[in-house]
Amino acid sequence: MGSGSRYSLPYRRRREHKTDYRARRVLAVSSKPRFVVRFSNRNIVVQVVESKIEGDYVLVQSHSRELLNYGWRISGKNSSAAYLLGMITGHKALDKDITSANLDIGLKRATAGSRIFAVVKGANEAGLDIAVDSDVIPSPEKINGRVIADYADSIQDPYLYEEKFSKYLRRGIQPENIPEHFHQVKDKILPEYQ
Repeated sequence: MGSGSRYSLPYRRRREHKTDYRARRVLAVSSKPRFVVRFSNRNIVVQVVESKIEGDYVLVQSHSRELLNYGWRISGKNSSAAYLLGMITGHKALDKDITSANLDIGLKRATAGSRIFAVVKGANEAGLDIAVDSDVIPSPEKINGRVIADYADSIQDPYLYEEKFSKYLRRGIQPENIPEHFHQVKDKILPEYQ
């Protein structure tokens, strides 16, 4: 560890790689609220947060467990779930008269086609204005699960098929039917916020 009269100890959250204070400051002084996307091992949490002097205020929040209310039977952390959760959060924000926000991805890397941008695409399609480049948005095939369905169709070995898709099969979903399931859940979400 450094020492001396000119050594300055970084903030604890920076040392623990939890907060980038430079990026945080830019987002905090903006007039728009932050669209915060965070991933855990099993779920996704999306919040619209307003920064004030005394602290941050969560205006809108959605959790991937909310998708269970609409009949979602697949993982709560894949690209399809991320898109649907972004759509729910976008509609909730519009109900509270929030029309635009800045994306806050924390310390995650901005990788083209990642789940972060699937959340943003869902929020943008709901009507919430979040600035993002169209090159980083995942393809529609990845969002609706067509990529997984095509891969499941290509597997000929039944043991390999069972091994790869055991979680889907336990939940009563054939991997080939993921796009249909995605559109059924999406059709249940849209009327609630019209």
